[in-house]
Amino acid sequence: MSVTIHPSAIVDEGAQLGEGTAVWHFSHVCAGARIGPRCSLGQNVFVANDVVIGAGVRIQNNVSVYDAVTLEDDVFVGPSAVFTNVFNPRSAVPRKHEYRRTVVQRGATLGANCTLVCGATVGEYAFIGAGAVVTKDVKPYALMTGVPARQTGWMSRHGEKLALPVDEAADMEAACPATGERYRLQGGRLEAL
Repeated sequence: MSVTIHPSAIVDEGAQLGEGTAVWHFSHVCAGARIGPRCSLGQNVFVANDVVIGAGVRIQNNVSVYDAVTLEDDVFVGPSAVFTNVFNPRSAVPRKHEYRRTVVQRGATLGANCTLVCGATVGEYAFIGAGAVVTKDVKPYALMTGVPARQTGWMSRHGEKLALPVDEAADMEAACPATGERYRLQGGRLEAL
């Protein structure tokens, strides 16, 4: 297995790309970026220096992953999703020393055109709906929709909505409709059994 880099892409010397990773048309990976194995960076993707991308990550077209962003293993980033790294940007006020870290944990999905305001952590296997604007931390397995994003449900690892309420007081179980994997909701937290 080797790395695939389209002739129109730019991968700066020093960038680390894992085995089986593909960088497609008109993309740019900066020198300090660390990208794991089996990743796919679609057309017109930018990856800055202070970015860590785990194994099996899929970044669709027209996404810029700016400094201070970490994408853990098996994250899906939909087309035109937006990352930020400065909370209150001004052109005339330098704020590189104020970058806020954004972490997207293992298996999470970021829908097309969603926005992650910097400083948030998206929990493992969370699902951010298309166009949602995330302004705060997201629980593992949470389904987030709207502007600003609010939790509207729970998702399985397989990406299926679970028949569970968002109610903090709920204490119940449900199965993934696709795989049968069981989940338990207790105290506002969901875990796989």
